[in-house]
Amino acid sequence: MANTKSAKKAARQTNRRTEVNKARRTRLRSSVRKVEEAIASGDKNAAAAALKAAEPVIVRTGQVGVVHRKAASRKVSRLAKRVGAMGAP
Repeated sequence: MANTKSAKKAARQTNRRTEVNKARRTRLRSSVRKVEEAIASGDKNAAAAALKAAEPVIVRTGQVGVVHRKAASRKVSRLAKRVGAMGAP
């Protein structure tokens, strides 16, 4: 348990950041899942729309450090590749 004033404050900040990062990670996973479901359904228009909505969420989670920058970039790239390979709508 934290004893000093600064350690108590650091513990509070860690708890607050943990909650924020959990929310961001949940939003990331939900947006990726929506794209994957649209791909599985075979609807290219829906998949493209879901990817367009998911891309800024994924990139932002990489920028703030919830996931690594390059992992976020790789996720976007692989989803875009799968949507592009679906063929004509």
